[in-house]
Amino acid sequence: MNVLRQLLGVVFGVAVGLASAPSLAGEVTVFAASSLKTALDEIAVQWQTSSGHTMRVSYAGSSALARQIQQGAPADIFVSANVDWMDVLDQQGLLRDNSRRDLLGNRLVLIGTDPTPAALVSDDILDRLDGGPLAMAMVSAVPAGIYGVQAWTALHIWDDLKPHVAQTDNVRSALALVALGEANLGVVYASDVVASSDIHVVASFPQTLHDPIIYPVARVSENPLNISAMTFLAGAAATEIFRKNGFTVLGGQ
Repeated sequence: MNVLRQLLGVVFGVAVGLASAPSLAGEVTVFAASSLKTALDEIAVQWQTSSGHTMRVSYAGSSALARQIQQGAPADIFVSANVDWMDVLDQQGLLRDNSRRDLLGNRLVLIGTDPTPAALVSDDILDRLDGGPLAMAMVSAVPAGIYGVQAWTALHIWDDLKPHVAQTDNVRSALALVALGEANLGVVYASDVVASSDIHVVASFPQTLHDPIIYPVARVSENPLNISAMTFLAGAAATEIFRKNGFTVLGGQ
């Protein structure tokens, strides 16, 4: 009998210990547009510090990420650099119901390594290139490239400019081409300029030249940590980081 009582006592103690132990740390996988890297890397660290959970972020062009999700890639949350790719996933039933929201806005800029004061973009771009290439994200698929084509087309110079364009997989790769001196100028987001001290804004694109730049976010999986992670992305700490990195926070604090 004493042995049985001792055994029951051990079992009870283990049960109490398990009930009072902190919940195990979990993980959320975020698929995010490349232009978000500097901000989201910092936000992921802050979320882990405050929650004890890990936010792993996979960066690429929004088009590539959307296609990976279509093929069953294990994303929990998707942050796109435009609404079109999020629309595609929404229409295919790949987003969780009522989870989508517009998170951020951005601006399109022309960059170079010359720290001259920025002006508005104009039709003298060919003279500015001086025979060199213009770095842009893929103009038929990646949002930054699509916005750029819209702007150049509105200025009636896309046909002349197109032969000079060096296309990259994503907007951060376009930034790198300019920083490395492999392209004279590039088209990126204002937020990307924060990522490189060697890059300067040569000119800004009037926002009337292209569709609004909106970053929607949505849940892709049923990971129970998704809601907590998305709440953090819209919270005060993340908002401060996004603004510091050149984004406009939509409907945030």
